[in-house]
Amino acid sequence: MAASTTLGVFSGTTSTRFSFPKTESSYRLSLKTSANAVSELGFVASHLAGLKISYDVSFEPARPIATKFAPALQPVARRVCPFTGKKSNKANKVSFSNHKTKKLQFVNLQYKKVWWEAGKRFVKLRLSTKALKTIEKNGLDAVAKKAGIDLRKG
Repeated sequence: MAASTTLGVFSGTTSTRFSFPKTESSYRLSLKTSANAVSELGFVASHLAGLKISYDVSFEPARPIATKFAPALQPVARRVCPFTGKKSNKANKVSFSNHKTKKLQFVNLQYKKVWWEAGKRFVKLRLSTKALKTIEKNGLDAVAKKAGIDLRKG
């Protein structure tokens, strides 16, 4: 079952018809012109002479080459406190007209150098302010041991 779509081009007193037959396996463009239209529209015939446009359905695009890609940038740290496990909270932002939109309430994470008594040095940590208060109360070793964090690595 072949359907045909016709496109008409009008120039002056003559017209040219392009016929686009449609089949299930491929699309082919056929150019049908009259002798008068070719003489007046010679540029159409000269530019399209020998042109064969076809579309094959069975064509598969080339697959990309698989290579190991190492990202140039370091991965961004998550907004989670490693000591307390605190993370972002989903909440509603409520306007004056009581229109609610979703928003995230992030943890108050801070970079802090904390003195580690067992290692006799400062340790740079990214922790929440709640964890900082807990470290001041219980000590860095106790809080790190409870959270399962090895302070000797950093």
